[in-house]
Amino acid sequence: MEKKRKAVWILSAMSVVLFPVMACSSDEEDELVGNWVKVSDFDGVSRCSAVTFTVEGKVYVAAGGYGGYKYRLDDLWVFNEDSGTWTQKASMDGAARTYAVGFGTGRYGYVGLGYDGDKYLKDFWKYDPSSNSWSQVSDFGGSARRAAVAFSVGDKGYVGCGYDGNHLKDFWRYDEDSDRWVQITSIGGSKRMGASSFVIDNVAYIVGGENNSDAVTDFWAFDPSTETWTEKREIRNASDEDYDDDYGSIARSYGVAFTMYGLGYLTCGENAGSGRNSTWEYDPVNDLWTERTSYEAGTRSEAVGFSIDNRGFVLTGKSGTYQYDDMWEFFPTDEYDEND
Repeated sequence: MEKKRKAVWILSAMSVVLFPVMACSSDEEDELVGNWVKVSDFDGVSRCSAVTFTVEGKVYVAAGGYGGYKYRLDDLWVFNEDSGTWTQKASMDGAARTYAVGFGTGRYGYVGLGYDGDKYLKDFWKYDPSSNSWSQVSDFGGSARRAAVAFSVGDKGYVGCGYDGNHLKDFWRYDEDSDRWVQITSIGGSKRMGASSFVIDNVAYIVGGENNSDAVTDFWAFDPSTETWTEKREIRNASDEDYDDDYGSIARSYGVAFTMYGLGYLTCGENAGSGRNSTWEYDPVNDLWTERTSYEAGTRSEAVGFSIDNRGFVLTGKSGTYQYDDMWEFFPTDEYDEND
């Protein structure tokens, strides 16, 4: 893996996050800040619609599908940040699946829901890194579904939205100590599937997704301390001011989100069946987005992303029926370098 590079951070009044529009010319692309660098490939088979979770500073990737969804996976891999390589761990005991969700707490990782090729699932499984083993926990409190969204804050996991034959907006909290699911207040605004989430300063943000084939443009923040939702500025050109003139390019589903240095990032995904590779940075202090350099490996959706030690990565995903196993790191304040 290439040597770590330290980015010089510049305070900006605006930030970017979700699915931005791609630059129309090389001159326009050169005006955007940020650089993507290819690192060592993911060691597992190429895949899409996998899940990721973090436990004790280690990042794991599990499940997904390949071969145009002909095959579904139940394997698990852990990332070694120092070497940039992956090590295979114990496979899940539950069904191989696509469109699942994952989250991690201080002690365990969790994977559940999704689609096994025949039916939607509601089972949940706990991974214990200390014993490299899986055990089943209580089934999800809501309906069996796919393409839900999940996040964790502290030792609590949160799962909601998705599709069970209808689009959904309900949300549930998982209490690790009691192994119990508790329904909480639903997200406001639209029902959605294929949304993305990121957490900054113990506040979770849910962005994007689709509802009835339309891209969702309402954007919400969730405070677990009060279990309340707050609507943020829409990700569309909703005002007469200049700040949101290009926001229409943010909206998408099946995008990738991660955080670095108190800012949120969203890239890749799709909108109305068209792939996206634009990258946006979100500044929660000003509730504004700024576009950064597009994902350099081309358009794709159903990838996974994660951040570790303020380093952001994107890997796997699909374009059409083709699945990927490449992995890229993003340096948001570097100048774009097409030759690196």
